[in-house]
Amino acid sequence: MSKKFSKLTTQNLRVLCVGETITEHTISASRLKNGDIKYSINIMVDRQRIHRVIGTASEGVTRTKVEHAIELIRTKAREGRLDLPKGRKVHDKFKDVAGKYLDRLADIIGEGQKGYKDLSNKQRHLSDYLAPYFGSNRIDRISSFLVQQYEKHRLDQGVKQATVNRELSTLSHMMNRLVEWGWIKDSARPMIRKGEEPKKKIVVLSEKDAADLYQGAVADQDPLTWLFVVVGLNTAMRHNEIVRIRWEDVDFEQKRIHLEEAKAGQRTQPISESLTTILRKARQQRKDQVGWVFPSHKNNTKFPYRCSMHRQFKRAVVRAGLDPDLVTPHVMRHTGITRLVKAGVDLPTIQKISGHKTMSMVLRYVHLSDQHIDEAMAAIDTGLFDEITPKLHTMNGDQVFYGSNVVSINAKKA
Repeated sequence: MSKKFSKLTTQNLRVLCVGETITEHTISASRLKNGDIKYSINIMVDRQRIHRVIGTASEGVTRTKVEHAIELIRTKAREGRLDLPKGRKVHDKFKDVAGKYLDRLADIIGEGQKGYKDLSNKQRHLSDYLAPYFGSNRIDRISSFLVQQYEKHRLDQGVKQATVNRELSTLSHMMNRLVEWGWIKDSARPMIRKGEEPKKKIVVLSEKDAADLYQGAVADQDPLTWLFVVVGLNTAMRHNEIVRIRWEDVDFEQKRIHLEEAKAGQRTQPISESLTTILRKARQQRKDQVGWVFPSHKNNTKFPYRCSMHRQFKRAVVRAGLDPDLVTPHVMRHTGITRLVKAGVDLPTIQKISGHKTMSMVLRYVHLSDQHIDEAMAAIDTGLFDEITPKLHTMNGDQVFYGSNVVSINAKKA
């Protein structure tokens, strides 16, 4: 038998003011600023509280449909304990699954499987932010609404949208892998939308800055810092692409580096004659000439290559007298691509060298070269006025200039 409602009636909803809420039988209806009505529920299922937004009146949601949604949730709880994966008795909490996910990810990376990277940042995102917020929630109940609340929580703390988006990327990767591994059902995976980020200013090194950075890298205690900087400045490759180079990926004859795990997929990176020579000499000085160009410090089976050169690069930046908050490894990529633009290289060729997935990403660098703008304006300069000297005349009391045309300055109103 359906419940009898005395508060959530059609008449009361019609006169509901903006910001007001009516709650009855675990159902709440709130009037939004745009005049719409938002329906939400707050119920207990399996000794777990579920607070969920069902939808708005403009989306066709009514009180009756909210009642049906509540019954559906409780029915699922009775039948399948909220869609538990096959073989699972209970759902783990988010904080427990996060630890298992990181362990599994470390094993996968250690086995050399492709498509997994940036473990250190994922560990930091989960341990410092995601797990403390979602920790007590069951892993199958991380709803899209809860994710949106997390984003709002972080932004209210003064965190930039770009930083929050990186954390959401980690959450998205984790939920996708849990579905892939069969730890949760696909229906339990929330939709995660990232907020729009303001475009960052592109920082580019001058010739002197680049030379100073190289000298700072040569003086670093890590013997591979200089090579990291040389490759970065001379290829415009991404940080994670550089550290994953293996000697067998370098084709010294064709002057190419085969990148197995580039951001946009497998690709071939062209390299210059001078960089080819530098890499050849660096290889000849190594005992291991078939391994990683940037091997790990220790005999680490999980991470045989340098996962990051951030600390070494920062030391080189400081030695060069540059700002470490502005000059990051990615600045070397910006610098290389900008040099190509200023050299007049056509955009499709630049895209081939930089490995950008879309041309729109390359176009961001075009505005950095004022020379191209000047050349473009020179192309439409007709030069028709070079031999014309405007003369000042008086016509009916008004002063006018005339050359090829007559232009009135103080025209009287009719």
